[in-house]
Amino acid sequence: MIKTDIIIIGAGPVGLFAIFEAGLMKLKCHLIDAIPQAGGQLTEIYPKKPIYDIPGYPTVLAGELIDRLMEQAAPFKPGFTLGERADTIEKQEDDSFIVTTSEGTAHHAPVVMIAGGLGSFEPRKPKIDSLPRFEKNGVEYMVKEPENFLGKKIFISGGGDSALDWAIYFAEKNVSPVGLIHRSDAFRAHKDSVEKVHQLEKEGKIEFYTHAEVVGLNGENTLESIEIKQKGKGNKTVAVDTWLPLFGLSPKLGPIGNWGLEIEKNAIKVDNTLDYQTNIPGVFAIGDVNTYPGKLKLILCGFHEATLAVQTAYKIIHPEKRFTLKYTTVQGVQGFD
Repeated sequence: MIKTDIIIIGAGPVGLFAIFEAGLMKLKCHLIDAIPQAGGQLTEIYPKKPIYDIPGYPTVLAGELIDRLMEQAAPFKPGFTLGERADTIEKQEDDSFIVTTSEGTAHHAPVVMIAGGLGSFEPRKPKIDSLPRFEKNGVEYMVKEPENFLGKKIFISGGGDSALDWAIYFAEKNVSPVGLIHRSDAFRAHKDSVEKVHQLEKEGKIEFYTHAEVVGLNGENTLESIEIKQKGKGNKTVAVDTWLPLFGLSPKLGPIGNWGLEIEKNAIKVDNTLDYQTNIPGVFAIGDVNTYPGKLKLILCGFHEATLAVQTAYKIIHPEKRFTLKYTTVQGVQGFD
């Protein structure tokens, strides 16, 4: 039995930052994640993707951010159970919890924080009969090593942040223009990204296909061309090396959905007026896994949620003590021996 102060389910950026905040209050954390390394989506899906909205970093690669968070958490000696999925949670007579993984590893703590991002993921795939034949042979659903795509003729489908971020990245890196295909002319991405892709279009670095979709894939062993259906213009076949259908990921809560938590639209409802606690006292949900009025799925917001959740966690773990929060500029960062 692994015993700690706080069990954190999810070792992504929000879970890692919670270690630091808990450590400032002398609380120990142990993290559980089904992925075999810390970092969540940032290391598993897009480690080389630049992130622009982390305070103090005009730009930082996702993998680098995880390295920094691990460095920040290191003085507080967190424990990790990686490569194992949190399967069950059992409340004890003293209101503490035992969380058991898919491999039977049991963890015991008075507080549980669920920081599992969006849960487990599957890419949303277009309905094209020949699609499976070209997966990993010209069709990719995520970019882990962007260097492998440089110098190639790339087409990207999608209208969200990921599609536009990668369109901008490759348009600025590649000699040949990047194709960007979207079913409408309205994008769901940040305004700055939308303005940037329009500017790159004017510079001849992005080819826009709006009110359009890919309806066919052609090639022998690897993808050689795609067929684009565009409203009012009929079908067009264009040569490509790589097609990235970036329609987002379909999240699944997995076993967490069976823990008696209040779920709304595949996310865990929390009380955002105080501390992001769920309907089960002592169980918190922080980061993209939670939902409440006005919720924004940003790493920055998850950091804020983790900070407030830890304050209440301290009161649960040490009801007889009063903790006075001091600025780190005054008290410094005192790790565990």
